[in-house]
Amino acid sequence: MRLTETVSRAAAFADRIRTREARVGIVGLGYAGLPLAMAFAEAGLDVTGIDLSDDRVRAIAERRSYLVDVPADRYDGLDGRLRATTDYAAVGDLDALTICVPTPMSKTRTPDISYVVAAAESVAENLQPGQLVVLQSTTYPGTTEEIVLPILERTGAKVGRDVFLGYAPERVDPGNARWTIRNTPKLVSGVTDECRARTETLYREIVDTVVPCSSPTVAETAKLHENTFRAVNIALANELALMCDRLGISAWEVIEAASTKPFAFLPHYPGPGLGGDCIPVVPHFLAWRLREYGYSAQLIEAAHEVNASMPRYLVQKVSDALNEEGRPIKGTRLLLLGMAYKADVHDTRESPSFEVMRQLISRGADVRYCDPWVPEFELDGARHTSVEWTADEVREADCVVVLTQHRQFLEQPHWGDARLVVDARNVVPPGPNVHRI
Repeated sequence: MRLTETVSRAAAFADRIRTREARVGIVGLGYAGLPLAMAFAEAGLDVTGIDLSDDRVRAIAERRSYLVDVPADRYDGLDGRLRATTDYAAVGDLDALTICVPTPMSKTRTPDISYVVAAAESVAENLQPGQLVVLQSTTYPGTTEEIVLPILERTGAKVGRDVFLGYAPERVDPGNARWTIRNTPKLVSGVTDECRARTETLYREIVDTVVPCSSPTVAETAKLHENTFRAVNIALANELALMCDRLGISAWEVIEAASTKPFAFLPHYPGPGLGGDCIPVVPHFLAWRLREYGYSAQLIEAAHEVNASMPRYLVQKVSDALNEEGRPIKGTRLLLLGMAYKADVHDTRESPSFEVMRQLISRGADVRYCDPWVPEFELDGARHTSVEWTADEVREADCVVVLTQHRQFLEQPHWGDARLVVDARNVVPPGPNVHRI
């Protein structure tokens, strides 16, 4: 293709975006995909969401919310610009699309990119000349160019000439009202300069600050580094809690004291473990990839060991607290507060609360839970249903274990009714019956 033709087509793409004539697609309408689809529609672009879940497609058609970051009133004023389907044939009508499917971790701590492969193959079957395909799923370095690019080019199209491929990792923090898609800087990259330029053009419509990267591998690795930074520093805070326990001092007071330094310190806090779809998972993507290069990511592995030990440590704290009261853990009634991995979200992915519950049940405790965001779930074949957050439930428990600091627990505290509390989040006022990690 001649340079003048390439420039002309790029200008036409940018013009369609600018004039809101472009049609944008989002593949995968989960925690990352639906907020992204909503953002493009709110910017005035015509958006088609593609998801294999009939329930999600139906919810969007009925303008119902299934995510905390997308309340139902956000559908108001879209004038039908957001629609959803389970049919990948819709790809053929799009100018640009972003793939936002999950990348879970296997039991052997290796990345499972089967959803990315399946989505890319379905997109390729309906690919049209001039389309921009952007991968947003969190994945290991090299996925865009080594996995997605060959799938698209098996159609006979040449990436960078006939179709365009970029990578722009998601940075969504579910439930965070301060940092949104709009004001969180967006990393963008492309297989070629033109691919990157088109990806940048697309995302400038919904993000205030777009940060170009020199290659998809840089952007992929940056995303993993962000989450690894969190995992390692949380591990440091968790290990501090283990050390302070032996020293007989409060880890929380130590962190508060250290936080008074105005430079070179960023506070992180201990807890029952790591949760969510990124922080506990994606550091292992980086470690797995580097093993292919003969490198062992020792710090990542050490952080994992510390973080993975926290549910066991918390359970021992519960046992010790009960022993001080002359009660064995077996047969006692325990009330766990919070099964979501963080406050005020429905998300239970990788939540350490499940492992805490599992270990307490295995020790013979009578375990109940309260979570206004998670009404029910299944664990090891057994169905569990949330109890109400009431003073009576607290009084009937031999011990209350705080795992997630949901706003309702803090705004309607019943701590004065508790016989015994083990607090993994430092939210309960001090008292002779309160134990902290």
